[in-house]
Amino acid sequence: MTKLIIFDCDGVLVDSEMIASRVLAAKLSAIGYPVTAQQCRERFTGKWMTDVLATVAETGVEVPDDFKETLKAADIEAFARELRPMPGVLQAIRELRHDRCVASSGSVEKMETTLGISGLLPFFKPHLFSAVHVKRGKPEPDLFLYAAQRMGHAPSDCLVIEDSTAGVTAARRAGMRVIGFAGASHAREAAGYADMLRRAGAEDVFDDMTRISGFL
Repeated sequence: MTKLIIFDCDGVLVDSEMIASRVLAAKLSAIGYPVTAQQCRERFTGKWMTDVLATVAETGVEVPDDFKETLKAADIEAFARELRPMPGVLQAIRELRHDRCVASSGSVEKMETTLGISGLLPFFKPHLFSAVHVKRGKPEPDLFLYAAQRMGHAPSDCLVIEDSTAGVTAARRAGMRVIGFAGASHAREAAGYADMLRRAGAEDVFDDMTRISGFL
């Protein structure tokens, strides 16, 4: 029986991945790591920024000390102009009677920004859990286990909603049910996205947030 629903943030609650990947691609290309927005989505979706930058550094590119800060500022500016909540998510969240939280590879500050812009923050705060709270980010299970522990639930009582293979893998490794979400802009543009999530271990995949109750 599901007692706690753990939502990823980017690409699940807010339709942010297309925006964020475009900003990240521009910033990485500017420091000598040429990459497109699509390649950023393919390589880095769902991953902790610390791990992303470690991957970049392994290619010999020098990452400036202030890269995360400049990226964050650029993200906030772009989100303020363009970000929207995922279609149907406000209705779905209002109808939920389960405990809920957010577990994201992004920082708490980023979650507060994106959820605030989209009108979702009051439905989740203060239950916002970030990869910075744990030793290892997704695809390792640490973040989901941390979120469940903080919310007072066993892993077997949790349902995770994820849009990335890293997130689906992390949830499975945590011993939790996981449903894939393929309704964000970046998922709709990619061929075979739902199948990719199923191969990673999602027990089902959906693309309409108003269908959440059907998995409970």
